[in-house]
Amino acid sequence: MTEQDLLELKQEITEAQEQATKLEGRKDLLLEQLKEKYGLTSLAEAKKHLKKLENEIEDMNNTITQDTEDLEKRLNDEQDTDTEDED
Repeated sequence: MTEQDLLELKQEITEAQEQATKLEGRKDLLLEQLKEKYGLTSLAEAKKHLKKLENEIEDMNNTITQDTEDLEKRLNDEQDTDTEDED
């Protein structure tokens, strides 16, 4: 390796270290936000909480779908009854 190659490599290492420091700071900031907003202290807790919320949303969607189907059936039954009464 030439001296120029070593200088370029040193520059790349320095830039990578700076980038790593920035990313570490962003990670710390995001973890602090998780703690402040949701009381979560780690990424593992955040993933667990997210899974719980996803399950709750899925349950709500299922309930809405079922209730909508029930309502449509009731409306159709009422329309059928009204049609029969008119005859």
